[in-house]
Amino acid sequence: MRSSAIAVSGLRKAFGDKVVLDGIDLDVRAGTVYSLLGPNGAGKTTTVNVLTTLVKADGGTVRVAGHDIATEPKAVRAAIGVTGQFAAVDELLTGQENLQLMVDLHRVGTGEGRRVITELLERFDLVEAAQKLASTYSGGMRRKLDLAMTLVGNPRIIFLDEPTTGLDPRSRRTMWDIIRELVAGGTTIFLTTQYLEEADHLADRVAVLDQGRLVAEGTPSDLKRQVPGSHVRLRFADVRELDAAARVLAGSTRDDEELILRVPGDGGTSSLRALLQQLDAHSLNAEELSVHTPDLNDVFLALTGRPSTEVTAK
Repeated sequence: MRSSAIAVSGLRKAFGDKVVLDGIDLDVRAGTVYSLLGPNGAGKTTTVNVLTTLVKADGGTVRVAGHDIATEPKAVRAAIGVTGQFAAVDELLTGQENLQLMVDLHRVGTGEGRRVITELLERFDLVEAAQKLASTYSGGMRRKLDLAMTLVGNPRIIFLDEPTTGLDPRSRRTMWDIIRELVAGGTTIFLTTQYLEEADHLADRVAVLDQGRLVAEGTPSDLKRQVPGSHVRLRFADVRELDAAARVLAGSTRDDEELILRVPGDGGTSSLRALLQQLDAHSLNAEELSVHTPDLNDVFLALTGRPSTEVTAK
């Protein structure tokens, strides 16, 4: 079992009379992507600010990379990297100069620094743009440079706050590939995003924060199975088989034109096994079987009462 990269218990934070975080618990396993979702004002950015030592908590305990953020903030900062919602690059410097700045700040030796810069430029496909001012970079190139700068310190945990906001679909997919590569190499990613599809594709686990409280947590598949609308779709060879299956499987709905029967269910292995046993007991055979579950948009609406278009990382 993976160790905890981030362990949060009873985290509380208030600004004046407004309670922003009301006792939340998180357990982020090392080498995974953990995505925090929530509507505007839910407390996501406050959570990130507390975990990265930018804001002090009012209560609870938080350990990041094994260090207590209250008593060992320097050790926490040494282990993490933060890429904010807006690319923090110096537009008056070239791409290479931005990386050199980070090398100098991390006090990396001259020879090692040159090697790190060369590797990062190649890894993020920025070699041809290395000598150009960052002000001339596209949005996607700036985001890649920003993340490359974060990696200079070789952080074990990276906080990504809306890393693909404003990017075109191609640049977004490139960032997804980079994130997957980082995780494959053992890096832990704490991700906030306004794109539920992004969380669905990337996250090993997802937490939904609403009004300062965690209202759900689990794998994307787990969360989608909790929302009504999950069903198993069976396609039969002929109407006779469809008729027989419809009589056996209570609560199912049929599509005579497509010879399809939709059977309500959570899509889990137990319910699938029971369904197949029912078919087998009546000598029925479906030509195709597929499980259909609600997407994270449906989950978000069901849990928060708000459409996913309101999701931001505030």
